[in-house]
Amino acid sequence: MIKKFKDSAEQEFTTSIYGSRVMAQPLPKYRLPEGSLPGPVAYQLVHDQLNLDMKPDKNLASFVTTWMEPEADQLIQESMRFNLANEEEYPHVIGIEERCVNMLARLFNADANQTAMGVATIGSSEAVMLGGLAMKWRWRLRRQQAGLPADRPNLVMGENVQVVWEKFCRYFDVEPRYIPVEPGRYVTRPEDVVSSVDENTIGVCAILGTTFTGEFEPVAEICAALDELQAARGWDIPVHVDAASGGFVAPFLYPHLKWDFRLPRVCSINVSGHKYGLVYPGLGWVLWRDKAALPEELVFHVNYLGGEMPTFTLNFSRPASPIIAQYYNFLRLGREGYTRIMQNLKAVADYLAGQLAATGFCRVLGNRQALPLVAFDVAEDAGFTVFQLSDKLREFGWFLPAYTMPKNATGVAVMRIVVRENLSRELAEDLMGDVKRAIAALQKGENHKHKHAEHAKRKSKRPC
Repeated sequence: MIKKFKDSAEQEFTTSIYGSRVMAQPLPKYRLPEGSLPGPVAYQLVHDQLNLDMKPDKNLASFVTTWMEPEADQLIQESMRFNLANEEEYPHVIGIEERCVNMLARLFNADANQTAMGVATIGSSEAVMLGGLAMKWRWRLRRQQAGLPADRPNLVMGENVQVVWEKFCRYFDVEPRYIPVEPGRYVTRPEDVVSSVDENTIGVCAILGTTFTGEFEPVAEICAALDELQAARGWDIPVHVDAASGGFVAPFLYPHLKWDFRLPRVCSINVSGHKYGLVYPGLGWVLWRDKAALPEELVFHVNYLGGEMPTFTLNFSRPASPIIAQYYNFLRLGREGYTRIMQNLKAVADYLAGQLAATGFCRVLGNRQALPLVAFDVAEDAGFTVFQLSDKLREFGWFLPAYTMPKNATGVAVMRIVVRENLSRELAEDLMGDVKRAIAALQKGENHKHKHAEHAKRKSKRPC
Protein backbone atom coordinates (compact mmCIF):
# COMPACT_ATOMS: atom_id res chain seq x y z
CA MET A 1 0.00 0.00 0.00
CA ILE A 2 1.20 3.52 -0.81
CA LYS A 3 2.11 5.34 2.43
CA LYS A 4 1.00 8.84 3.31
CA PHE A 5 3.53 11.58 2.73
CA LYS A 6 4.89 13.05 5.98
CA ASP A 7 5.62 16.60 4.94
CA SER A 8 5.13 17.10 1.22
CA ALA A 9 4.72 15.08 -1.92
CA GLU A 10 8.16 16.17 -3.09
CA GLN A 11 9.79 14.12 -0.29
CA GLU A 12 8.86 10.98 -2.16
CA PHE A 13 11.39 11.85 -4.88
CA THR A 14 15.11 11.14 -4.90
CA THR A 15 16.72 11.94 -8.26
CA SER A 16 13.86 10.99 -10.60
CA ILE A 17 10.30 9.73 -10.79
CA TYR A 18 11.57 6.16 -10.76
CA GLY A 19 13.46 6.95 -7.58
CA SER A 20 10.19 7.50 -5.75
CA ARG A 21 9.39 4.92 -3.07
CA VAL A 22 5.98 4.19 -4.63
CA MET A 23 7.71 2.70 -7.65
CA ALA A 24 8.84 -0.21 -5.47
CA GLN A 25 5.32 -0.90 -4.16
CA PRO A 26 2.31 -2.56 -5.79
CA LEU A 27 -0.30 -0.23 -7.21
CA PRO A 28 -3.71 0.05 -5.55
CA LYS A 29 -6.12 -1.91 -7.76
CA TYR A 30 -9.39 -2.35 -5.92
CA ARG A 31 -9.44 0.26 -3.15
CA LEU A 32 -8.98 4.00 -3.22
CA PRO A 33 -5.47 4.69 -1.82
CA GLU A 34 -5.23 6.47 1.51
CA GLY A 35 -2.54 8.89 0.44
CA SER A 36 -1.93 11.17 -2.52
CA LEU A 37 0.72 11.17 -5.22
CA PRO A 38 2.46 13.96 -7.11
CA GLY A 39 1.00 14.46 -10.57
CA PRO A 40 4.13 13.35 -12.50
CA VAL A 41 4.32 10.10 -10.51
CA ALA A 42 0.63 9.28 -10.99
CA TYR A 43 0.95 10.06 -14.70
CA GLN A 44 3.97 7.81 -15.13
CA LEU A 45 2.32 4.92 -13.30
CA VAL A 46 -0.74 5.03 -15.54
CA HIS A 47 1.35 5.68 -18.66
CA ASP A 48 3.48 2.62 -17.98
CA GLN A 49 0.39 0.45 -17.56
CA LEU A 50 -0.94 1.58 -20.95
CA ASN A 51 2.41 0.82 -22.55
CA LEU A 52 1.83 -2.87 -21.84
CA ASP A 53 -1.07 -2.96 -24.31
CA MET A 54 -0.90 -3.41 -28.06
CA LYS A 55 0.37 -0.35 -29.90
CA PRO A 56 -2.70 1.12 -31.65
CA ASP A 57 -0.86 1.70 -34.94
CA LYS A 58 -0.08 -2.02 -35.25
CA ASN A 59 -3.57 -3.14 -34.28
CA LEU A 60 -4.92 -4.03 -37.71
CA ALA A 61 -8.08 -5.57 -36.27
CA SER A 62 -9.90 -2.33 -35.61
CA PHE A 63 -11.62 0.18 -37.88
CA VAL A 64 -11.34 2.82 -35.18
CA THR A 65 -9.16 5.86 -35.91
CA THR A 66 -5.85 5.96 -34.04
CA TRP A 67 -4.24 9.07 -35.56
CA MET A 68 -5.31 12.66 -36.16
CA GLU A 69 -3.43 15.80 -37.08
CA PRO A 70 -1.90 17.93 -34.26
CA GLU A 71 -4.40 20.73 -34.94
CA ALA A 72 -7.27 18.29 -34.43
CA ASP A 73 -5.67 17.03 -31.21
CA GLN A 74 -5.50 20.61 -29.97
CA LEU A 75 -9.15 21.30 -30.79
CA ILE A 76 -10.17 18.09 -29.02
CA GLN A 77 -8.25 19.13 -25.90
CA GLU A 78 -9.83 22.59 -25.99
CA SER A 79 -13.42 21.33 -26.44
CA MET A 80 -13.52 18.39 -24.02
CA ARG A 81 -15.06 20.67 -21.39
CA PHE A 82 -18.09 21.50 -23.55
CA ASN A 83 -21.17 19.46 -22.65
CA LEU A 84 -23.29 18.89 -25.73
CA ALA A 85 -26.40 18.74 -23.56
CA ASN A 86 -26.05 22.44 -22.63
CA GLU A 87 -27.59 23.92 -25.75
CA GLU A 88 -28.34 27.32 -24.22
CA GLU A 89 -24.79 27.73 -22.95
CA TYR A 90 -22.98 26.43 -26.02
CA PRO A 91 -25.07 27.37 -29.06
CA HIS A 92 -22.08 27.45 -31.41
CA VAL A 93 -21.28 23.83 -30.56
CA ILE A 94 -24.87 22.86 -31.37
CA GLY A 95 -24.57 24.82 -34.59
CA ILE A 96 -21.48 22.84 -35.55
CA GLU A 97 -23.36 19.58 -34.96
CA GLU A 98 -26.15 20.82 -37.26
CA ARG A 99 -23.62 21.73 -39.93
CA CYS A 100 -22.10 18.27 -39.79
CA VAL A 101 -25.54 16.63 -40.04
CA ASN A 102 -26.39 18.67 -43.11
CA MET A 103 -23.02 18.01 -44.74
CA LEU A 104 -23.51 14.28 -44.23
CA ALA A 105 -27.08 14.43 -45.51
CA ARG A 106 -25.89 16.06 -48.74
CA LEU A 107 -23.03 13.57 -48.97
CA PHE A 108 -25.64 10.80 -48.77
CA ASN A 109 -27.79 12.54 -51.40
CA ALA A 110 -30.70 13.66 -49.22
CA ASP A 111 -33.02 16.34 -50.57
CA ALA A 112 -30.93 19.52 -50.69
CA ASN A 113 -34.07 21.64 -50.31
CA GLN A 114 -34.93 20.22 -46.89
CA THR A 115 -33.28 20.67 -43.51
CA ALA A 116 -31.62 17.38 -42.70
CA MET A 117 -32.87 15.20 -39.86
CA GLY A 118 -30.04 13.65 -37.90
CA VAL A 119 -27.94 13.72 -34.78
CA ALA A 120 -24.51 12.86 -33.45
CA THR A 121 -24.28 9.81 -31.19
CA ILE A 122 -21.67 8.17 -28.99
CA GLY A 123 -21.06 5.63 -31.75
CA SER A 124 -22.91 3.59 -34.34
CA SER A 125 -24.36 1.40 -31.60
CA GLU A 126 -26.47 4.27 -30.30
CA ALA A 127 -27.21 5.33 -33.87
CA VAL A 128 -28.50 1.83 -34.70
CA MET A 129 -30.77 1.88 -31.66
CA LEU A 130 -32.30 5.19 -32.79
CA GLY A 131 -32.72 4.05 -36.38
CA GLY A 132 -34.33 0.79 -35.28
CA LEU A 133 -36.67 2.53 -32.85
CA ALA A 134 -37.86 4.91 -35.56
CA MET A 135 -38.68 1.97 -37.84
CA LYS A 136 -40.52 0.16 -35.07
CA TRP A 137 -42.63 3.20 -34.10
CA ARG A 138 -43.54 3.97 -37.71
CA TRP A 139 -44.57 0.35 -38.29
CA ARG A 140 -46.65 0.27 -35.11
CA LEU A 141 -48.40 3.53 -36.00
CA ARG A 142 -49.33 2.24 -39.46
CA ARG A 143 -50.69 -0.98 -37.97
CA GLN A 144 -52.73 0.83 -35.34
CA GLN A 145 -54.19 3.24 -37.88
CA ALA A 146 -55.24 0.26 -39.99
CA GLY A 147 -56.81 -1.47 -36.98
CA LEU A 148 -54.30 -4.33 -37.14
CA PRO A 149 -52.37 -5.99 -34.30
CA ALA A 150 -48.94 -4.48 -33.60
CA ASP A 151 -47.52 -6.87 -31.03
CA ARG A 152 -45.20 -9.04 -33.13
CA PRO A 153 -42.63 -6.84 -34.89
CA ASN A 154 -39.67 -8.42 -36.65
CA LEU A 155 -36.49 -7.13 -38.27
CA VAL A 156 -34.81 -8.84 -41.24
CA MET A 157 -31.01 -8.85 -41.50
CA GLY A 158 -28.10 -11.09 -42.43
CA GLU A 159 -26.16 -13.30 -40.05
CA ASN A 160 -23.24 -10.99 -40.84
CA VAL A 161 -24.63 -8.04 -38.83
CA GLN A 162 -22.72 -6.48 -35.96
CA VAL A 163 -23.84 -7.55 -32.48
CA VAL A 164 -25.57 -4.21 -31.82
CA TRP A 165 -28.48 -5.34 -34.01
CA GLU A 166 -28.96 -8.36 -31.76
CA LYS A 167 -28.94 -5.99 -28.79
CA PHE A 168 -31.55 -3.76 -30.40
CA CYS A 169 -33.91 -6.68 -30.99
CA ARG A 170 -33.50 -8.00 -27.46
CA TYR A 171 -33.72 -4.64 -25.71
CA PHE A 172 -36.76 -3.43 -27.65
CA ASP A 173 -38.67 -6.69 -28.07
CA VAL A 174 -38.29 -7.20 -31.81
CA GLU A 175 -38.00 -10.64 -33.38
CA PRO A 176 -34.68 -10.93 -35.26
CA ARG A 177 -34.93 -12.78 -38.56
CA TYR A 178 -31.47 -13.71 -39.71
CA ILE A 179 -30.64 -14.56 -43.29
CA PRO A 180 -27.88 -17.19 -43.28
CA VAL A 181 -24.61 -16.86 -45.14
CA GLU A 182 -22.82 -19.79 -46.70
CA PRO A 183 -19.22 -20.63 -47.58
CA GLY A 184 -18.19 -18.35 -50.42
CA ARG A 185 -21.11 -15.93 -49.91
CA TYR A 186 -21.07 -13.61 -46.91
CA VAL A 187 -23.62 -10.94 -47.88
CA THR A 188 -27.41 -10.92 -48.10
CA ARG A 189 -29.20 -11.61 -51.40
CA PRO A 190 -32.39 -9.77 -52.43
CA GLU A 191 -34.33 -13.00 -52.92
CA ASP A 192 -33.52 -14.08 -49.36
CA VAL A 193 -34.81 -10.74 -48.05
CA VAL A 194 -38.11 -11.14 -49.91
CA SER A 195 -38.62 -14.65 -48.57
CA SER A 196 -37.94 -13.51 -44.98
CA VAL A 197 -40.22 -10.46 -44.63
CA ASP A 198 -43.93 -10.29 -43.90
CA GLU A 199 -46.54 -7.75 -42.81
CA ASN A 200 -44.94 -7.56 -39.33
CA THR A 201 -41.49 -6.58 -40.63
CA ILE A 202 -40.52 -3.16 -39.33
CA GLY A 203 -37.63 -2.91 -41.75
CA VAL A 204 -34.62 -4.51 -43.40
CA CYS A 205 -31.03 -3.83 -42.38
CA ALA A 206 -28.56 -3.71 -45.27
CA ILE A 207 -24.86 -3.45 -44.50
CA LEU A 208 -22.50 -1.19 -46.41
CA GLY A 209 -19.25 -2.85 -45.45
CA THR A 210 -19.65 -6.08 -43.52
CA THR A 211 -17.05 -6.54 -40.80
CA PHE A 212 -16.26 -10.08 -41.97
CA THR A 213 -15.08 -9.37 -45.52
CA GLY A 214 -15.60 -5.63 -46.06
CA GLU A 215 -18.11 -6.25 -48.85
CA PHE A 216 -21.09 -4.00 -49.58
CA GLU A 217 -24.50 -5.60 -49.60
CA PRO A 218 -26.57 -4.91 -52.76
CA VAL A 219 -28.73 -2.16 -51.28
CA ALA A 220 -30.24 -1.04 -54.60
CA GLU A 221 -31.16 -4.60 -55.54
CA ILE A 222 -32.71 -5.22 -52.12
CA CYS A 223 -34.78 -2.04 -52.48
CA ALA A 224 -35.89 -3.04 -55.99
CA ALA A 225 -36.99 -6.46 -54.74
CA LEU A 226 -39.00 -4.83 -51.95
CA ASP A 227 -40.57 -2.44 -54.49
CA GLU A 228 -41.84 -5.45 -56.44
CA LEU A 229 -43.06 -7.07 -53.23
CA GLN A 230 -45.00 -3.95 -52.28
CA ALA A 231 -46.65 -3.86 -55.70
CA ALA A 232 -47.69 -7.49 -55.24
CA ARG A 233 -48.56 -7.65 -51.52
CA GLY A 234 -48.93 -4.04 -50.38
CA TRP A 235 -46.19 -4.28 -47.74
CA ASP A 236 -44.25 -1.01 -47.55
CA ILE A 237 -41.04 -2.15 -45.84
CA PRO A 238 -38.28 0.46 -45.27
CA VAL A 239 -34.56 -0.17 -45.44
CA HIS A 240 -32.03 1.07 -42.91
CA VAL A 241 -28.44 1.10 -44.20
CA ASP A 242 -25.82 0.25 -41.60
CA ALA A 243 -22.99 2.23 -43.17
CA ALA A 244 -20.91 2.32 -39.98
CA SER A 245 -17.77 1.49 -41.94
CA GLY A 246 -18.72 2.19 -45.55
CA GLY A 247 -20.51 5.52 -45.23
CA PHE A 248 -17.25 7.46 -45.43
CA VAL A 249 -15.80 5.17 -48.10
CA ALA A 250 -18.42 4.64 -50.83
CA PRO A 251 -19.12 8.34 -51.58
CA PHE A 252 -15.44 8.94 -52.35
CA LEU A 253 -14.35 5.67 -53.97
CA TYR A 254 -17.61 4.63 -55.63
CA PRO A 255 -19.69 7.81 -56.09
CA HIS A 256 -21.99 6.22 -58.68
CA LEU A 257 -22.94 3.31 -56.42
CA LYS A 258 -26.55 3.77 -55.31
CA TRP A 259 -27.00 2.77 -51.69
CA ASP A 260 -28.14 5.98 -49.96
CA PHE A 261 -31.08 8.42 -50.02
CA ARG A 262 -31.13 8.27 -53.82
CA LEU A 263 -33.13 5.11 -53.18
CA PRO A 264 -36.63 6.15 -51.96
CA ARG A 265 -36.95 3.05 -49.79
CA VAL A 266 -33.89 3.94 -47.69
CA CYS A 267 -35.37 5.64 -44.64
CA SER A 268 -32.27 6.04 -42.46
CA ILE A 269 -28.50 5.61 -42.42
CA ASN A 270 -25.97 5.29 -39.64
CA VAL A 271 -22.25 5.94 -40.02
CA SER A 272 -19.28 6.00 -37.65
CA GLY A 273 -17.27 9.19 -37.55
CA HIS A 274 -14.64 7.33 -35.56
CA LYS A 275 -14.01 4.85 -38.35
CA TYR A 276 -13.38 6.15 -41.86
CA GLY A 277 -14.70 9.55 -40.78
CA LEU A 278 -11.15 9.72 -39.37
CA VAL A 279 -12.08 10.90 -35.84
CA TYR A 280 -11.07 9.33 -32.53
CA PRO A 281 -13.78 7.33 -30.70
CA GLY A 282 -16.53 7.66 -29.92
CA LEU A 283 -18.64 9.32 -32.57
CA GLY A 284 -21.51 8.06 -34.66
CA TRP A 285 -24.18 9.69 -36.79
CA VAL A 286 -27.71 8.70 -37.68
CA LEU A 287 -29.68 10.45 -40.42
CA TRP A 288 -33.26 10.16 -41.64
CA ARG A 289 -34.32 11.05 -45.15
CA ASP A 290 -36.97 13.51 -43.89
CA LYS A 291 -39.05 14.47 -40.86
CA ALA A 292 -41.67 11.82 -41.65
CA ALA A 293 -39.06 9.09 -41.10
CA LEU A 294 -38.50 10.17 -37.47
CA PRO A 295 -41.68 9.85 -35.38
CA GLU A 296 -42.38 12.95 -33.32
CA GLU A 297 -43.02 10.73 -30.28
CA LEU A 298 -39.31 9.91 -30.14
CA VAL A 299 -38.32 13.57 -29.84
CA PHE A 300 -38.33 14.92 -26.28
CA HIS A 301 -38.51 18.63 -25.52
CA VAL A 302 -36.59 19.36 -22.34
CA ASN A 303 -36.65 22.56 -20.30
CA TYR A 304 -33.02 22.58 -19.24
CA LEU A 305 -30.76 25.35 -17.93
CA GLY A 306 -32.79 28.27 -19.20
CA GLY A 307 -34.22 27.06 -22.49
CA GLU A 308 -36.24 24.37 -24.18
CA MET A 309 -34.28 21.94 -26.32
CA PRO A 310 -35.30 18.92 -28.42
CA THR A 311 -33.41 15.70 -27.79
CA PHE A 312 -33.74 12.30 -29.43
CA THR A 313 -30.57 10.53 -28.35
CA LEU A 314 -30.26 7.81 -25.71
CA ASN A 315 -27.43 9.67 -24.01
CA PHE A 316 -27.68 13.17 -22.60
CA SER A 317 -24.45 14.64 -21.23
CA ARG A 318 -21.49 13.97 -23.52
CA PRO A 319 -18.38 15.79 -24.69
CA ALA A 320 -18.52 17.96 -27.79
CA SER A 321 -14.93 17.21 -28.76
CA PRO A 322 -15.61 14.36 -31.24
CA ILE A 323 -18.09 16.54 -33.12
CA ILE A 324 -15.61 19.42 -33.20
CA ALA A 325 -13.00 17.01 -34.55
CA GLN A 326 -15.40 15.83 -37.26
CA TYR A 327 -16.09 19.39 -38.34
CA TYR A 328 -12.35 20.04 -38.43
CA ASN A 329 -11.93 17.09 -40.81
CA PHE A 330 -14.77 18.30 -43.02
CA LEU A 331 -13.18 21.74 -43.32
CA ARG A 332 -9.62 20.47 -43.55
CA LEU A 333 -10.15 17.67 -46.06
CA GLY A 334 -13.30 18.38 -48.02
CA ARG A 335 -14.30 15.98 -50.80
CA GLU A 336 -10.86 16.20 -52.36
CA GLY A 337 -9.01 15.27 -49.19
CA TYR A 338 -11.29 12.40 -48.25
CA THR A 339 -11.10 11.07 -51.80
CA ARG A 340 -7.30 11.11 -51.83
CA ILE A 341 -7.08 9.37 -48.46
CA MET A 342 -9.58 6.66 -49.45
CA GLN A 343 -7.77 6.11 -52.75
CA ASN A 344 -4.50 5.66 -50.85
CA LEU A 345 -6.09 3.21 -48.44
CA LYS A 346 -7.61 1.25 -51.32
CA ALA A 347 -4.22 1.11 -53.07
CA VAL A 348 -2.54 -0.23 -49.93
CA ALA A 349 -5.32 -2.80 -49.42
CA ASP A 350 -5.01 -3.96 -53.03
CA TYR A 351 -1.25 -4.24 -52.62
CA LEU A 352 -1.68 -6.42 -49.53
CA ALA A 353 -4.29 -8.57 -51.28
CA GLY A 354 -1.91 -9.18 -54.18
CA GLN A 355 1.03 -9.95 -51.91
CA LEU A 356 -0.98 -12.36 -49.76
CA ALA A 357 -2.24 -14.22 -52.82
CA ALA A 358 1.32 -14.43 -54.14
CA THR A 359 2.45 -16.37 -51.06
CA GLY A 360 0.61 -19.39 -52.41
CA PHE A 361 -0.85 -20.10 -48.98
CA CYS A 362 -3.37 -17.26 -48.53
CA ARG A 363 -6.66 -16.90 -50.43
CA VAL A 364 -8.30 -13.48 -50.49
CA LEU A 365 -12.07 -13.46 -49.94
CA GLY A 366 -14.75 -11.18 -51.38
CA ASN A 367 -14.54 -8.65 -54.17
CA ARG A 368 -12.32 -5.58 -54.23
CA GLN A 369 -15.16 -3.03 -54.56
CA ALA A 370 -15.45 -2.86 -50.82
CA LEU A 371 -13.86 -1.34 -47.73
CA PRO A 372 -10.07 -0.88 -47.61
CA LEU A 373 -9.85 -4.28 -45.99
CA VAL A 374 -8.34 -7.65 -46.82
CA ALA A 375 -9.97 -10.83 -45.53
CA PHE A 376 -8.25 -14.11 -46.31
CA ASP A 377 -8.03 -17.74 -45.31
CA VAL A 378 -5.23 -20.24 -45.79
CA ALA A 379 -5.19 -23.35 -47.95
CA GLU A 380 -6.04 -26.61 -46.21
CA ASP A 381 -2.66 -28.06 -47.16
CA ALA A 382 -0.72 -25.04 -45.87
CA GLY A 383 0.33 -26.88 -42.74
CA PHE A 384 -0.89 -24.17 -40.40
CA THR A 385 -4.11 -22.35 -39.54
CA VAL A 386 -5.06 -18.69 -39.54
CA PHE A 387 -5.07 -18.86 -35.74
CA GLN A 388 -1.47 -20.01 -35.71
CA LEU A 389 -0.50 -17.33 -38.20
CA SER A 390 -2.22 -14.70 -36.06
CA ASP A 391 -0.34 -15.90 -32.97
CA LYS A 392 2.98 -15.88 -34.79
CA LEU A 393 2.46 -12.32 -36.06
CA ARG A 394 1.90 -11.15 -32.49
CA GLU A 395 5.53 -12.05 -31.89
CA PHE A 396 6.42 -9.39 -34.47
CA GLY A 397 4.13 -6.85 -32.76
CA TRP A 398 1.21 -7.06 -35.22
CA PHE A 399 -2.35 -7.90 -34.30
CA LEU A 400 -4.33 -9.44 -37.16
CA PRO A 401 -7.48 -11.11 -35.83
CA ALA A 402 -8.42 -14.66 -36.76
CA TYR A 403 -12.05 -15.71 -36.47
CA THR A 404 -14.66 -18.05 -37.87
CA MET A 405 -17.46 -16.91 -40.17
CA PRO A 406 -21.12 -16.67 -39.06
CA LYS A 407 -23.65 -19.45 -38.68
CA ASN A 408 -23.80 -21.91 -41.62
CA ALA A 409 -20.20 -21.01 -42.50
CA THR A 410 -18.45 -21.54 -39.16
CA GLY A 411 -16.14 -24.06 -40.78
CA VAL A 412 -14.45 -21.18 -42.60
CA ALA A 413 -11.74 -19.48 -40.53
CA VAL A 414 -10.27 -16.22 -41.80
CA MET A 415 -7.96 -13.34 -40.94
CA ARG A 416 -8.57 -9.66 -41.53
CA ILE A 417 -6.36 -6.66 -42.19
CA VAL A 418 -8.06 -3.28 -41.79
CA VAL A 419 -6.18 -0.57 -43.66
CA ARG A 420 -6.42 2.71 -41.77
CA GLU A 421 -5.07 6.15 -42.57
CA ASN A 422 -1.70 5.65 -40.89
CA LEU A 423 -0.91 2.29 -42.55
CA SER A 424 1.32 3.56 -45.32
CA ARG A 425 2.64 1.51 -48.23
CA GLU A 426 6.02 1.43 -46.46
CA LEU A 427 4.47 -0.06 -43.30
CA ALA A 428 2.44 -2.46 -45.43
CA GLU A 429 5.69 -3.73 -46.95
CA ASP A 430 7.09 -4.23 -43.44
CA LEU A 431 3.93 -6.12 -42.51
CA MET A 432 4.22 -8.40 -45.54
CA GLY A 433 7.84 -9.08 -44.68
CA ASP A 434 6.74 -10.25 -41.24
CA VAL A 435 3.87 -12.28 -42.73
CA LYS A 436 6.34 -14.13 -44.96
CA ARG A 437 8.70 -14.69 -42.04
CA ALA A 438 5.81 -15.99 -39.93
CA ILE A 439 4.73 -18.38 -42.69
CA ALA A 440 8.30 -19.65 -43.09
CA ALA A 441 8.55 -20.24 -39.34
CA LEU A 442 5.24 -22.10 -39.29
CA GLN A 443 6.34 -24.19 -42.26
CA LYS A 444 9.35 -25.26 -40.20
CA GLY A 445 7.00 -26.43 -37.45
CA GLU A 446 7.95 -23.87 -34.82
CA ASN A 447 4.37 -23.71 -33.49
CA HIS A 448 3.21 -26.51 -31.22
CA LYS A 449 0.83 -28.97 -32.82
CA HIS A 450 -1.67 -28.70 -29.98
CA LYS A 451 -2.51 -25.13 -31.02
CA HIS A 452 -4.46 -26.39 -34.01
CA ALA A 453 -6.84 -28.33 -31.80
CA GLU A 454 -7.05 -25.48 -29.33
CA HIS A 455 -8.04 -22.93 -31.99
CA ALA A 456 -10.44 -25.33 -33.70
CA LYS A 457 -12.54 -25.25 -30.55
CA ARG A 458 -12.96 -21.47 -30.61
CA LYS A 459 -16.54 -20.37 -31.04
CA SER A 460 -17.63 -18.08 -33.84
CA LYS A 461 -17.48 -14.42 -32.80
CA ARG A 462 -18.50 -11.41 -34.83
CA PRO A 463 -15.46 -9.15 -35.31
CA CYS A 464 -15.90 -5.53 -34.30
